[in-house]
Amino acid sequence: MATSFQSSREVILRSDHFEDAVRFYATVLGLRVSYEAEQMVGFETGAFTLYVEAGKPHAPVFELLVPDVAAARSRLVAHGCVVVEEDPAVPRCYLRDPYGFTFNVGRASDVPAGRPAP
Repeated sequence: MATSFQSSREVILRSDHFEDAVRFYATVLGLRVSYEAEQMVGFETGAFTLYVEAGKPHAPVFELLVPDVAAARSRLVAHGCVVVEEDPAVPRCYLRDPYGFTFNVGRASDVPAGRPAP
């Protein structure tokens, strides 16, 4: 059975110019800070929350939520997705699909594991 994916409201980008990026989103775009940590700041945009993280830059990463991350990861890799970055401690599982979409696969807390797709 297919796993049902659902997007969250979170988009993350990473920059090696972290302080400059944070200043840009806060002052030039005037976005409200909704989350703040040493290496990450979140900005409320209205439709989504934009997180800026300090580190090696990569394309913006969207988040798709599923009941079973491991099963979804295996299925996606079998269908041509590439693991871009993975860290179970965060948890983080960034994948890029064959068409260029980069996303994190996260656990949907309100969707019971093993639920079949509609």
